[in-house]
Amino acid sequence: MRRCPRRSLDGPLRLGNMGGMLAIRPRAAGGPEVMTLEEHPTPTPGPGEAVVRVEAAGVNFIDIYQRSGQYKIEPPIPLGLEGAGRVEAVGPAVAGVREGDEVAWAGGPGSYATHVRIPVAKLVPVPAGVGAKRAAAAMLQGMTAHYLVRSTFALGPGHTCLVHAAAGGMGLLLCQMAKRLGARVIGTVSTEEKARLAREAGADEVILYTQADVEVEARRLTGGAGVDVVYDGVGRDTFEKSLGALRPRGMLVLFGQSSGPVPAFDPQILSQKGSLFLTRPTLGHYTATREELLQRAEDVLGAIARGELTISVGATYPLAEAAEAHRALAGRATTGKVLLIP
Repeated sequence: MRRCPRRSLDGPLRLGNMGGMLAIRPRAAGGPEVMTLEEHPTPTPGPGEAVVRVEAAGVNFIDIYQRSGQYKIEPPIPLGLEGAGRVEAVGPAVAGVREGDEVAWAGGPGSYATHVRIPVAKLVPVPAGVGAKRAAAAMLQGMTAHYLVRSTFALGPGHTCLVHAAAGGMGLLLCQMAKRLGARVIGTVSTEEKARLAREAGADEVILYTQADVEVEARRLTGGAGVDVVYDGVGRDTFEKSLGALRPRGMLVLFGQSSGPVPAFDPQILSQKGSLFLTRPTLGHYTATREELLQRAEDVLGAIARGELTISVGATYPLAEAAEAHRALAGRATTGKVLLIP
């Protein structure tokens, strides 16, 4: 393997004479600088597998956790859990997927690359008119938002939910989906511009956490009762306020930790604050069967195709500039989804 030059914005990278693919696979955990673009042999699909030419790859906080060592993975670290592209080759014993199909996936590592080898059981078809960018932007976050509002805590009319980071990629999707289900949506953001985006996505009220106490405001907006559910992807910085914003027997859905992991705590606090429920779900457990994966993907991508769900792509970066993408996401300098384009 050899390192390739940084990709410029005015032309594609050229592979060496030996051909192959380009990928970012850090050889050790560390800061964004450990992500360098290197040449690798193009993979060959095995039984039940396909090789896909990646057209867009999603950037997520879990990628940062893996790259930094917060989530332990043996190097080289195959970054990138979601993407979209076209099938270039299929292996033996493959049915339902053919060369040339436009597909998307979530949960298959190694998407920070020009090509990815992946089990066909993880691939879902991309409906006409959606395109690779919107499909890649919707897979992990879209299906996560789908199970959070439909399965983890099934929202409906009469419910009030609190969505942290409501102007981020996940937050915008949660606001839209929760509103479509008839729930009242309260979002938290840091700026007036982000408040505007959250309202456009469906938030009924928005709390600027830089100017007001989230717990106090959530209580005020609910007449002192508290919200039914908090969707919290922030973690350490919001955990206590999230618990305090809940009604008795309310649920805190902790699906991420962008500010860091929640410190150890005494479960007795859940009783003291009103017999609260706390869950830490993951997408894999809510797409455990092929049928469930296809159903969630069809719901999300179908809604995009019909114009019922808006995917906000906040920034795109060339694959060679993945480090800059990580810095922007970690620094909360983005709204909407961040993508890498090989």
